[in-house]
Amino acid sequence: MQPITPDAHGIAVLCLTVFALFLFTRDKIPLESSSLAILIILVVGFELLPYERGGERVLGVTDFFAGFGNEALVTICALMMVGKALETTGALQPLANVVGRAWQTRPVLALLTTLVAGAILSAFMNNTPIVVLLMPILVGASLRSKFPVSGVMMPMGLATIVGGMSTTIGTSTNLLVVGISQDLGMHTFTMFEWVFPVAVVGGVALLFLWLVAPRLLPDRTPPMADTTPRIFSAQLHVKEGGFADGKALSEVLAKTGGQMRIDKIQRSESLVLAKLPSVKLQPGDQLFVKDSPENLKHYEQLLGMTLFNISDIEHPVDEETPLRAEGQQLAEVVVTRGSPLHLRSLAAARFSSSYGLMPLALHRARAPSSQVTGDLNMIRLRAGDVLLVQGSSESISKLKDSGSMLVLDGTTDLPHTHNAKRALAIMAFVVLAAALRIMPISVSAMVGLGLMIVTSCLGWRDAVTALSIPVVMIIVTALALGKALMGTGMADFVAMSFVGAASGLPTPIILSAFLLLMTLMTNVVSNNAAAVIGTPIAIGIAQQLGVSTEPFILAVIFGANMSFATPYGYQTNLLILSAGGYTFSDFLRVGIPLTIIMWIGFSVILPVLYPL
Repeated sequence: MQPITPDAHGIAVLCLTVFALFLFTRDKIPLESSSLAILIILVVGFELLPYERGGERVLGVTDFFAGFGNEALVTICALMMVGKALETTGALQPLANVVGRAWQTRPVLALLTTLVAGAILSAFMNNTPIVVLLMPILVGASLRSKFPVSGVMMPMGLATIVGGMSTTIGTSTNLLVVGISQDLGMHTFTMFEWVFPVAVVGGVALLFLWLVAPRLLPDRTPPMADTTPRIFSAQLHVKEGGFADGKALSEVLAKTGGQMRIDKIQRSESLVLAKLPSVKLQPGDQLFVKDSPENLKHYEQLLGMTLFNISDIEHPVDEETPLRAEGQQLAEVVVTRGSPLHLRSLAAARFSSSYGLMPLALHRARAPSSQVTGDLNMIRLRAGDVLLVQGSSESISKLKDSGSMLVLDGTTDLPHTHNAKRALAIMAFVVLAAALRIMPISVSAMVGLGLMIVTSCLGWRDAVTALSIPVVMIIVTALALGKALMGTGMADFVAMSFVGAASGLPTPIILSAFLLLMTLMTNVVSNNAAAVIGTPIAIGIAQQLGVSTEPFILAVIFGANMSFATPYGYQTNLLILSAGGYTFSDFLRVGIPLTIIMWIGFSVILPVLYPL
C-alpha cells in the first residue's frame, strides 16, 4: 500500500468532522443550527485558505454547496411529501382496520401481524408516518385487550427500522449511501438488490421482537396515564362585602399570586368589561375562569366570592353540587417533526383558540423525570413531547381529522378521503417505475409528487410541512464534509489506518468490525451523518484491501440503520419513548440484544453473498 501523509487541510477537516459529530450529540443545540455552523466553518475555511494542488484549486465553495442539489436529497424530499399524501388521505386505513380487528381477537398473533406489516410498509416509505399511523391503533387496542402498551409500542417502532433497511427507498440513509457510491463511480444498486440478506437477518430480528422483547420490557405506565387535574369552566360571582367588592382587577389577581386566569368579566347580560388592571369590581359581577376544582374553590374562599358551574348558575358549587365537565374528554397529543407545534410554544401556535382544547400537562421526551415549571403555554416544544389536553369529543376529533398532529385518545378512527385509492395508485407507480428501471427513483418520486398535487391528494401546505429542515441541513453538511474528506485524502488515510490496525485479520472480520463501528456511531449521532461520512471511508477500506466495495457499502447502510439502542438514535424512537412511557434503560434492554443479533447475522451473511 502507498502510504498517505495527511496535510494541514486534511487534518483540519478531520478535526472539524469530529467536532461536528460532537455537536450532533448535543440535545440543547438544534440539529439544523449545528449543521449550519459546520457548513459555514467549512466554506469560510476553504475560501480564506484555498486548497490547491499543482497551482490549481481542488475544493471550492461550489463543491460544498452542491449538496443542496444532490440527487439523493431531492429524492428524499420528494418521497417525504409523497408519504405525507398517504398519511393525510388515510390511504393506509384499510390495513389499520385489519390490525385493529386482529387485536380484538388474538393479541399475540396481532402483535406479529403488526410487526410484519410495519416492516413491509417501511420498505417503501419513511417509517415516521407508519409509526404515527399505528400508534393510536395500538394504544386503543392495548386498552381494550388489557395488553400492556409498553410491550407493544417499542417492538413496533423497532420493526419499522428493520424493514426500512431492505430497499433503496426504505430510509433516507439508504438513498444517500446509494447516491454517494454512485457519484464516486461505484456499483449502482437496484431497489431490491439487498432484500435477501435483510429478509433473512430481519426475519430473526422480528421473531425476537415478537417473542422475547415484550418479556424484557417492564409494564410501564404511559406518561399521561394520570388524567388529573381536569380543567373546568366556572363563574365566580362578586359578593357584597367580600374581598373583591370595590377592588381593582389588579388587586384581585395579586391576591391569587397572579395564578387566576380570567376569560371575561360580565356585569350584565349586555355589558362585558375590558380586562383592564384598573377596572373596579362590583357586587354581582361575574368572572369567567378556567382551572382545576381545587384552585377554583381556593379562589372562592380567598376572594370571598360565590362559585358556580358554568352550566348551572342556579346552584353554587358545594359537596352536593360538584363541578361537572359534561362531554369533556382527555387526549394525548404527541409533538412530531413538521407538526404545527414542533419547535414552537402553545402561545405562538395559538393552540387553545385554534383547536378549542385546554392544555393540562406536558411530558418532556428528552427529560422525562424533570418537572415542567413556568407557564405551560410559553414552553418551546420538541419532537417526542407529549401534551395532555382536555376538550369536547368534537374538538378532539377535529384535531385528529386535521392530520396535522398525532392524537392518542384510545380510538382507532383515522382520516379517510375519496383520494385514498388515488394516492395509493400514485405511490405504487413511484415504486414500480423505479423497481422496473423505467426511470430513476429521483424522477419517479418527482413525478409522483406532481401527480399527488395535481390530483388534490396533497396540498402545498401539507407538502411543505412534510419537509424536515434538520434532515435537509444535516444531509447537506454531511455531504460537504464527506467531499472534503475525499478531496483532501483523509478518507483514504482513515481507511488505511483502519486496515493497518486490523492487519493480519481475515477480511470478513474487518468487515464485521467496520459494521460494528457504524452501528455504534449511528446510536450516538444522526444516522444520515454517520452514513455520509462512513461511505467514502468504506470505499477506501475496500480499495485498500483489494476487494469488492459492495459489502462494505452495505455495511454502511445496515450499520447506520441499526439505531435501536438509544431513544435519540432515530426520531421514531422519541415518539415511542413518550407514548410507551419508556426509560432510557428500556431501549438498552431491547436494543442491545437486537443490535447483536443483526450484527452477527449480517457479519455471517455478507461474506457468503459477496466473497471477500
